Amino acid sequence: MGRAHEVRAASMAKTAAIKSKLYGRYGKEIYIAAKSGVPDPDMNLALRAKIKEAKSNHVPADVIKRAIDRAKGGDNSNYDEIRYEGFGPNNSTVIVECLTDNTNRSLTEVRNAFNKSKGCKMASAGAVSFGYQRLGVFEFESSMGEEEMFDLLLMEEVDVTDIALDEGYFEIKVNPSDFSKAQELLEANIEGIEFERCEIAMVADEMVTLTDENDIAGYNKLMNMLNECDDVNKIYTNAIIEE
Repeated sequence: MGRAHEVRAASMAKTAAIKSKLYGRYGKEIYIAAKSGVPDPDMNLALRAKIKEAKSNHVPADVIKRAIDRAKGGDNSNYDEIRYEGFGPNNSTVIVECLTDNTNRSLTEVRNAFNKSKGCKMASAGAVSFGYQRLGVFEFESSMGEEEMFDLLLMEEVDVTDIALDEGYFEIKVNPSDFSKAQELLEANIEGIEFERCEIAMVADEMVTLTDENDIAGYNKLMNMLNECDDVNKIYTNAIIEE
């Protein structure tokens, strides 16, 4: 079929894998939110917020419905939320959050990823996370000005920690307790808004730029191995790869 076909096929396979990982992640998170209370978003605030976040990240309705139906049907799957911390090349840092029904398996897989990636090693709890803040993060395009955007959020008493605007592209960080309020406000005031990112995340206080080829190779191997682990839910890092 030719090289072009092979490249397209590889790209489609990679995209499909990323989507599958995203859908699986939200499937677990919605299931947990539904099991933690009434499996009805009208009566369960945590579930409603997680569904809104999933929809903002283009998770299909049937994925959301299946997760809620599992909770309604009495599925007794139990997931533990586990956080692992580690160092990447050039003293960069990595936080790995897992949702797992087998903590021994997740520990083995995460440790294996660090051990097999050059310049990377696991760390004890707290050795890395002190350099991060948990924040609500929104990224999207808008013709609104930075001051106008700030006023909009301030009027509704959203606790904004940072607003950055670059050629029409916003990155807004808010207190996690105001995440749902901020999301609803943005959706109500910016017609046709499409979030590139809409989540509560661990945000690094300082970034580390990787320039050495060996450092970049070790970092990429670590990320690839972690992303292949089904138990890994989210990965946060302060590493930036210099283009």
